[in-house]
Amino acid sequence: MLTRRATLLAALASIAPLPRVAHAETGSHTPEAMVEAARHRAARPFAPLARALAPPFDELDYDSYRAVRPRQGRAAGLRVGSHFRADLLPPGWLFTDPVQVSLPGHATAFSPDLFDYDAALIAESDASPDMTGMGFSGVRFQTRLNEPDRWDEVLVLQGASYFRALARDTVYGLSARALSLGTGGPAPEEFPVTQEIRVFDAGQALHFGCLIDSPRAAAALIATLTPGTTTRMRCALHLFPREVLADVGIAPLTSMFQHNDAGPARVDDFRPAVHDSDVLVIDNGAGERLWRPLANPATLQMSAFQDDAPRGFGLVQTPTDFISFRDAEGAYHRRPSAWVRPLGDWGAGAVMLLEIPTKDEFADNIVAFWRPANPLTPGEHRFDYDLDWMAPGAAELPMRAYPLTPAQIASGVEPNAREGRLFVLDFIGQADGTPAPEGLVVDIGPVSGVEISGVAVYPLEDVPGKLRVSFVLTPEPGSDSAELRLSLRDSAGAPMTPVWLYRWTRAAGGGV
Repeated sequence: MLTRRATLLAALASIAPLPRVAHAETGSHTPEAMVEAARHRAARPFAPLARALAPPFDELDYDSYRAVRPRQGRAAGLRVGSHFRADLLPPGWLFTDPVQVSLPGHATAFSPDLFDYDAALIAESDASPDMTGMGFSGVRFQTRLNEPDRWDEVLVLQGASYFRALARDTVYGLSARALSLGTGGPAPEEFPVTQEIRVFDAGQALHFGCLIDSPRAAAALIATLTPGTTTRMRCALHLFPREVLADVGIAPLTSMFQHNDAGPARVDDFRPAVHDSDVLVIDNGAGERLWRPLANPATLQMSAFQDDAPRGFGLVQTPTDFISFRDAEGAYHRRPSAWVRPLGDWGAGAVMLLEIPTKDEFADNIVAFWRPANPLTPGEHRFDYDLDWMAPGAAELPMRAYPLTPAQIASGVEPNAREGRLFVLDFIGQADGTPAPEGLVVDIGPVSGVEISGVAVYPLEDVPGKLRVSFVLTPEPGSDSAELRLSLRDSAGAPMTPVWLYRWTRAAGGGV
């Protein structure tokens, strides 16, 4: 799945090589030293590391890059404590930024003889003798995640400041980043780059840090990864801007959504759904859970969900059954969800959602992150949070306090209203089929630019535990979009569902 980040990393790969500069030394192997190194870098003008690769790594394409493999015992299967092993990843293809990797008990200077080569595509004898300072592209960690006698991948750090992790019995899907700058803005996005990865210690958990640099900021991400049914990363981002940052993204999550059974209708595919995530979920500071289905829009969309002291947000993969995707190779029903839980008060800001049009499943077109309301000034800013990689399914979300959860949405032309569109939204209740309480009230917030009529709520008799809400949306003349907000309440006014959010746009053929 290396091609999944190609659209985001191609901008990095196209930059001309820069003059070689020496690697900064942290001075010791402690987290504090790495934070101090980031502070020291931010106090100086940005000095990027050289990105010119020596042959044969300078001309690798997708296939020949995959033909370079870490050599067992040299760059693969390196023991990191008793519970983890590591593979050093070669540079090349999209991954041209040199990364220093430090593992306790191992010498990790780059050398071409650390790797095996597929002779049909690339020969070790082609390697240039001058590889001083070329570095690796990242590192991959394994642990006994699923079976006590088997080593499984659990974490990969590679490409800009990207990383991916797995929970038990999941396969790689969405990614995270240490930091984003300018995501979704009018200017080209700036991709902060990890220049050093250091493992501090490893027991039941893996304690590591990433030293990150970029033209406008330096940073250190200090994290502790604990694998399991939920794999948790406890993160501390120490951010040092070189200039005022108004477009920063904290705890960014990156995913892919092409289509599901709600749309877009223009996708011609035998599979009813293709996505790594299908919902953005937000637990806001007001105590609400917001439920925003993802879209593959006709044009780029940026949404801001204003908040103060957020309790959590994440990109969630809700379907857990094969039949929802019918993809035996992709195994989308096993792609993990990721949940960001702020530690401490993050103050005012917004959860941002970027949705980019895509024609296929090979580009990550969804980004979600936190943006503080006030620009970050030069100095030190710290953001602590837990990042949980969970099994798919709404039931895996923390603090599941609602009897009903949004399950599916569909819409189509309303035959009795020429300009109207009929929306059908299904909610799923308890797994044991416990019926929803009677007397539920549909709460649809004020909507400008459209008229909502024909609201109805009723159980689906043939599907125990499922409830359906339907309504007709009729746009007013000249209206091209509307933000919908809907929830169900019991007769006493208590919320029975998260707040379902939806953006209707005329450009998307009615919004689906």
